Amino acid sequence: MAITISQPVPVSCFIIAMNEADRIAPVIEGVVGWVDEVIVVDSGSTDGTQAIAERLGARVIHNDWPGFGPQKRFAEDQCRHDWLLNLDADEVPTEALCREIIALFEDGPPDHPFYRFRTELVYPGDTRPRLWADYHNFIRLYDRRVGRFSQSPVHDTVQPGDTPARQLKGTAWHYSYRSFSYLVEKLNSYSDLQAKTLRRSNRLALILRLPVEMPFSFFKYYVLRRHFTGGAKGFIFATINSFFRFLRLAKMIEAAGSRRAE
Repeated sequence: MAITISQPVPVSCFIIAMNEADRIAPVIEGVVGWVDEVIVVDSGSTDGTQAIAERLGARVIHNDWPGFGPQKRFAEDQCRHDWLLNLDADEVPTEALCREIIALFEDGPPDHPFYRFRTELVYPGDTRPRLWADYHNFIRLYDRRVGRFSQSPVHDTVQPGDTPARQLKGTAWHYSYRSFSYLVEKLNSYSDLQAKTLRRSNRLALILRLPVEMPFSFFKYYVLRRHFTGGAKGFIFATINSFFRFLRLAKMIEAAGSRRAE
């Protein structure tokens, strides 16, 4: 998909990346031509991500990895416009979302500072979201003069203060996991980071949650988030995610025990 308009909208799209050569191209191609600039902040890719991004028209800037929130705040500072669109390197905007954003700027900047849209999960090996796909729904189009990403190294969310965000109808497709092995590696790394940053949790409360954490999480993923519509892949996805919710607790208990022993 490529959208070209006579005058690009005054929006800077920024993407943080690390070894995303196999999937960043459709993301950039989805916005280049209608946003005024595309910024890719790379933290040291060794697979040629930088060259692909530059070839497609993005400006590439290196910044060593400081954590999710700080990296996105660094990227915000590199943009020349105050209106920002944030996409991850595995989130491809649909044409409907792109045209909806373009329409917001037809008569000048929008009159509201925050807009959220859904990013719908795509299973490994699939080309599009499943029926009733689960999604994240975060603020990704915003005026940085009013709100910016948090400084949290784990949770990268825009902080709007007391201003509610408006909902866009269009979606992006989230190709988050290259394979189920990649999903396991990513969740294991993420649970390590959470255990380190959430060390102050009450150890006894964590222990009491252990017996119910995995079955409750499986119910949440498989039923409430509708992974039952994904067949075998849905069952596998729900099982892996519920196990790592359990594993995160185990790592946090271990970290809390180490703190008490110090």
